[in-house]
Amino acid sequence: MLGGSFDPPHQGHLHITGWALRSLQLDRVWWLVSPGNPLKTRGPADLERRMRACRALVRHPRVEVSDIEAHLGSRYTADTINALMYRYPGVRFIWLMGADNLRTFHRWERWEWIMASVAVGVLARPGEQVKAGLSPAARRFADRRLPAGAGHRLGYGDPPRWALLTGPMSDLSSTEIRQRGDWP
Repeated sequence: MLGGSFDPPHQGHLHITGWALRSLQLDRVWWLVSPGNPLKTRGPADLERRMRACRALVRHPRVEVSDIEAHLGSRYTADTINALMYRYPGVRFIWLMGADNLRTFHRWERWEWIMASVAVGVLARPGEQVKAGLSPAARRFADRRLPAGAGHRLGYGDPPRWALLTGPMSDLSSTEIRQRGDWP
């Protein structure tokens, strides 16, 4: 599960999705296009517009674009994960996030429950790996971090467990795209 506002979606999202599929040996990735982000003061563009843009960008048979959070009425990632675990018993979910999100993960609603409930795959972002590795969440679950190169084992064990993937990164950013005016 790769959650986010995708405001707008871009090649960087595709890059980390492909990276996660390969490195973590995932069966599929769901892009969970969020209706909004409780940690941001400015709301994203219209959900339907973002869904259309995501569907136009994604052309991978193992990547699905979903607006399930809007249908569930969930506002927080923990609520979404809980609902999906209930709907799909037996599925081994992995939450995917960028290293920039791990840096602030301790501010998310029920973040410790998320870590205790699903494996978490963290994908390196330019300039964020060190900060992410020193974050409160990384320190709290330091003993549950898989060693470098062991990301393929992330889905095979009980949470809490997480991995920080390092490798070729994309510096694309939805914020920068909006600031340039390329997503009016």
